[in-house]
Amino acid sequence: MSKHQIVADTNVFVTALRSQFGASYKLFSLIDQDVYQLNLSVPLALEYEAVAKRLIGEIALSEKEVDDILDFVISNSNHWHIYYLWRPQLKDPGDDMILELAVTACCNYIITYNVNDFEGIEKFGIKAITPKEFLELAGEL
Repeated sequence: MSKHQIVADTNVFVTALRSQFGASYKLFSLIDQDVYQLNLSVPLALEYEAVAKRLIGEIALSEKEVDDILDFVISNSNHWHIYYLWRPQLKDPGDDMILELAVTACCNYIITYNVNDFEGIEKFGIKAITPKEFLELAGEL
């Protein structure tokens, strides 16, 4: 069986950094398993980094630990260059880059806590679901 192709919204990455007890942390802890394949673009990886570094002092991780986590996530992801922009498609212009990556990478799912912000993506064959819903679908919860 092929792996699920996903894009994880920045809010999922941030939640995983904040707590080791939720679905977001479990999702990222499975990144090197045969459950799914995370897809990243340079803009999304840079957004992960910027948001994570702003959290230093609020979370129980040092800058080096954040860098190590980012390196691990990036090295265990498919990397994509986005050549075609689908803008504007979504209510929040910041979410368009997530959709563009998901379309380019032929993803099945966008994993996010802001499911309602991704209304209409079904026309691209993509579904927005929460980390918990994805883990249940993948048989990991």
